[in-house]
Amino acid sequence: MTRAEVVAFLEERFPPELAEEWDNSGLQVGELGGACEKVGVALDLSLEILPRLSGLDLLITHHPLLFRPLNCISTSTPLGEKIAALLTQGIACYALHTPYDLAQGGMGELLAGLLGLSELKPLAPRGKLLKLVVFVPSDHVEEVAQAIFAAGAGKIGRYGCCSFRSPGTGTFLPQPGTSPHIGEVGKLAQVDEVRLETVVPQERLTRVISAMLRAHPYEEVAYDLYPLEIAPGLHGLGRVGNLDRPAPASQVIATFSRELGAAGVQVYGERTREVSRVAVCGGSGGELWREALAAGAQLFLTGEIGYHQGLEAAEAGLTVAAYGHRESELPFVNHLASLLREAFPQLEVREL
Repeated sequence: MTRAEVVAFLEERFPPELAEEWDNSGLQVGELGGACEKVGVALDLSLEILPRLSGLDLLITHHPLLFRPLNCISTSTPLGEKIAALLTQGIACYALHTPYDLAQGGMGELLAGLLGLSELKPLAPRGKLLKLVVFVPSDHVEEVAQAIFAAGAGKIGRYGCCSFRSPGTGTFLPQPGTSPHIGEVGKLAQVDEVRLETVVPQERLTRVISAMLRAHPYEEVAYDLYPLEIAPGLHGLGRVGNLDRPAPASQVIATFSRELGAAGVQVYGERTREVSRVAVCGGSGGELWREALAAGAQLFLTGEIGYHQGLEAAEAGLTVAAYGHRESELPFVNHLASLLREAFPQLEVREL
């Protein structure tokens, strides 16, 4: 089997299109075309695990090794040393990061499962779609279409650049003070136009509209947005759900700490209150405390939350427990290794 086959399996479950705009998930270093017999799984590619990479064909990490463009690669730096180790040993490195965090069956549900939460819903759902319709002069259709596709529109499942186009006639009368791209002030214009339709995820709407307006030749752009009656998927950041039976917050906090193997926890708000609905979000999830409160949670378990965010959440009536970024995401390693072992029994899978 090949590295590409292993990555394809992971991308089927944790689609790359779920990645946040600021993220750099995906292939970090190396090639995916080679044979694959040994795979390593790690939260991060740290200097500590470099000696344990020997013999691997593919390394899967949660956090990306490369977050931003590099000006140079010096092997005297920790990052350069890591890149050199991968290249000299012929190991491909692939990061799952936010696709894993957001996908159904990923980080949110993994953490919720540690407490046996039921009736799960994402705290910050992804998947709500809008229909964008814009009217474009026929000789600018492709330019506008490519601009909005590049900004995140036109994705349906694993297909990109999806659109529907129908020709028609647009009319307009430029008023005094306008600078029309086509036609003259005071004269009715009739223009061959195309009705361009596509879908836009709610979270990408502002970026798509901005790209469309920049690419469109008209001074005033005619476009429509329609909400779609398509139920959003179960993808999204964090999860909120119900405990089997109500319990003191302190007990739930301790249980979660034990399941994570976390050495310490920072708590804001009441520890003695009885809770039945709990929200979870690994990593830097503290900013979602308002979503947790709005979803009816009495307790929010996360990796990191700012001091003032924690105080504000507690004063709003939400108990928050923060376990540390690394500690809250460490279950990724065993979970992903288990998925790979089940799917590919012939692979040697190491947890690093």
